[in-house]
Amino acid sequence: MFNSRSKASFDEGSISANTIIGAGTTIAGDMESNGDIRIDGVLKGNLIAKAKILIGPDGMVEGDIEGQQADVLGKVVGKIKVRELLHLRGKATVHGDIYAGKLQIEPTVTFNGQCHMGANIVELNSERANAINQ
Repeated sequence: MFNSRSKASFDEGSISANTIIGAGTTIAGDMESNGDIRIDGVLKGNLIAKAKILIGPDGMVEGDIEGQQADVLGKVVGKIKVRELLHLRGKATVHGDIYAGKLQIEPTVTFNGQCHMGANIVELNSERANAINQ
């Protein structure tokens, strides 16, 4: 079943886990992930991911979101900071400010807040936040 070839190609450093918060699950507290994350349940806290974030149609986040890319189909109450593309689609609802390198919004989305776009805006905002926290 296992041969030396499959063992040789195994590289522990390259593994990135996918995290799924299923429907009917509620998590209270901040989350941080090195891999992709999908939320179909409820997160009451901040979310930081180094990869892609997906908030499913029934998913909800009550807190700030920060990541590389994000697709939002559910509800977010808080700031969203995405270095690359933020895609708001379906019946997504966002109540909070957006900082994104690029933004794509479908006409069925509800968004209340301020929008700041451009890669330099996202990086500058992150640097300010780090300086304030230190």
